[in-house]
Amino acid sequence: MALEFVKPEQLSLKSHSEFSEKWVQDRIAADPSILGLGDVVLIAKEKSQPKAGRLDLLLHDEQLNRRYEVELMLGATDPSHIIRSIEYFDIERRRYPAYNHVAVLIAEDITSRFLNVMALLAGSIPLIAIQFTALRVENKILLHFTRVLDQTELRTDDTYEGGDTAGAGPVDRSWWEQKTPPQIMAMCDEVLKMTTTTAKAPHRLQYRKNLINVVRDDGGTTGIWLWPRKTLLNIGAYVEHPANWAKQFEDLEATLRRGNRAVRIPLTPEVFEPHRSLLLEFLHEALDTLDGE
Repeated sequence: MALEFVKPEQLSLKSHSEFSEKWVQDRIAADPSILGLGDVVLIAKEKSQPKAGRLDLLLHDEQLNRRYEVELMLGATDPSHIIRSIEYFDIERRRYPAYNHVAVLIAEDITSRFLNVMALLAGSIPLIAIQFTALRVENKILLHFTRVLDQTELRTDDTYEGGDTAGAGPVDRSWWEQKTPPQIMAMCDEVLKMTTTTAKAPHRLQYRKNLINVVRDDGGTTGIWLWPRKTLLNIGAYVEHPANWAKQFEDLEATLRRGNRAVRIPLTPEVFEPHRSLLLEFLHEALDTLDGE
């Protein structure tokens, strides 16, 4: 059956008598996937913050070990909305440091003026801005969410990636084994074997609190690091063509890191083996990139 074109009518919920901010909040809470943030679940709604009001929504991504502090408002965003978003993010980050935290600001209208301000803030604060549109089609209403700013590059945990080890003291393997499932640690060992094979020289794992570096046996660096989580292993490395590698691993949601000079690849045990050959090529380029510097 052929689809029929229907022109939608855009609605302003802020001035609409039937729809409120709570209505939009309830729609997101019922199905957080409509925001386009991935496989997230609702942790809390209207969560009380010490001396700071209530956080609209708290979402969690188990795979990325990431929590989203979501602040919603109808109409155009304003300075108080931005400040409130950052304040709630900071409270949650301090109370629950084991997670990665991202402030999420949602509004019907995010003007270029405030978008520029948020872009500046996002240089030091992980921040996502989402603009949504309410559309009426016949007797139905739909909500369309568009991400207009996504700056999660400089999250707190990323400060220690890629060899920046200030504040991330050395630990031993047992420290990681206490917090990481055996199958994830086995993946770390496998990456070490792949690196040793590719380099044709012995390497070892250097354990630190924030990450695990892959280093040469003589202590030399490789520009390759591992970040184990409960359900996956993040492999990061400096490579000559980071954008190309991010695209090759886009099915795994690989991301650019360290000023777009490195790539981080999230790997679950299920996808590790099917991507082995490509990973070997990735590690080979990482080693060649370091040698060429």
